[in-house]
Amino acid sequence: MKIIISNASSDPIYVQILNQIRQSILSGELHAGEILPSIRQLSKDLQVSVITTKRVYEELEKEKLIDSVVGKGCFVSGANKDFIREQRMKLLEEKMIEIIRESKDLSMSQQDLIDHITLLFEEEQTP
Repeated sequence: MKIIISNASSDPIYVQILNQIRQSILSGELHAGEILPSIRQLSKDLQVSVITTKRVYEELEKEKLIDSVVGKGCFVSGANKDFIREQRMKLLEEKMIEIIRESKDLSMSQQDLIDHITLLFEEEQTP
């Protein structure tokens, strides 16, 4: 898991970290049961306050994306697969809206876009 903090971002550091870990979980980069770095280790790696990483983990736990086990650490939750699927679908829809807007800027018809997506989908199916 790679987390990049931007000092130029308008988002607070904890939000940047939170969004990146959330995205890693929702995208499937981090799998159910996978252990996350300890709060102290993550704060050391990112050179941020322990309070910042603790806040991130607490928020992820509230969202039921991670589970905290006393003495063991924090793990990606496996209990909420429907929620994770729903969130991944939401991300997919956002990307699709971007594609639709871009296709309109290119004066593509709906059918042209569908044909293009179908072609790309079929190419991805080919081994």
